[in-house]
Amino acid sequence: MKITAIRLDRIRLPLDPPLRAAWDPVPRQAFDATLVRVETDEGVTGYGSGDTMDGFAAYEGLFLGRDPGRIARHVRTLETIGFHASRYWPLEAALWDIAGKVAGLPVAALFGGAETRIPAYASFGEDIGAAQRAEAVLAAREAGFRAVKIRIGRGDVATGLAAVRAAREAAGDQVEIMVDLNQGWRMPGDISPALDVAAVATLASELHDLGVLWLEEPLPAGDTAGMRMLRERTGIRVAGGEMARTPGELLDAIGAGALDVVQPDAVLAVGMLRARTVGEYALLRHRWFTPHTWTNGLGLLASLHLVAGVGGGPYLEFPHDPPGWTVARRDFFLAAPYGNNAQPGMMKP
Repeated sequence: MKITAIRLDRIRLPLDPPLRAAWDPVPRQAFDATLVRVETDEGVTGYGSGDTMDGFAAYEGLFLGRDPGRIARHVRTLETIGFHASRYWPLEAALWDIAGKVAGLPVAALFGGAETRIPAYASFGEDIGAAQRAEAVLAAREAGFRAVKIRIGRGDVATGLAAVRAAREAAGDQVEIMVDLNQGWRMPGDISPALDVAAVATLASELHDLGVLWLEEPLPAGDTAGMRMLRERTGIRVAGGEMARTPGELLDAIGAGALDVVQPDAVLAVGMLRARTVGEYALLRHRWFTPHTWTNGLGLLASLHLVAGVGGGPYLEFPHDPPGWTVARRDFFLAAPYGNNAQPGMMKP
């Protein structure tokens, strides 16, 4: 089997009203998706999505005419490209899609088949007031979710903390709550100062007292010493690594005692094959492995198959923050949004 074509379909959904993502200082007026289609001479086509794939045309020739099943070699090629250009991991996801179709198996089975379903947590995206967030948590619980993630904007920690407190008071111990500070990376042009270690330690202690399951990206990604200090002094679990560029960054962070929860996105960070290695290592070191999934339905499915394959958890992210972010918006280019027919609060690969 040979790769005969790699096609990129670029699609845009206008967002009205806009999405006010907590990690982006600019309200999002549109949502862009790139669908990657890898075609073969035997009529099998693989699909992937996640990164924008901008600039990929210059490297297309490194894959055309090659066997799509030699995924490890293609991953090495993508890593060399990633040093110079962008994160083209949706191509790898499309290659695994081909492999699964040829084998007649879900990709999760090819990755080990450890789990057949993973509990989902509702991942909120907007930074809103306490009363609204408490209502959203109760609505998520009614929708079947038993865990949620709340964003706290570094520009207004008090409001974010109030939202977490209100959510806990409303839901009691029936819903697990995670918190994301989004300090691991920045949107282009965002040069506002990060919360320092002292401020984050104070916040972490308060969140620990509220029973927060983990604190995500509390510090810039390279501050492994600071993250280890937070774990040791406050007792809260620290999560991160969603946008790491290399497996080495993640393995070093685990080795340094900086992370309890390891989160490389399958189509934005290090790809599926390398994330599998990281996940296996994390589990051997008694850490949790639960990747970031905030792309679209195909990106979510890539991470789901990865987690189900290696046996990650205890939850997997399901972006969900209506009315600003719904499965219909997230999966606008798919024939059927993922999750509409799923068991409430559970995801099946």
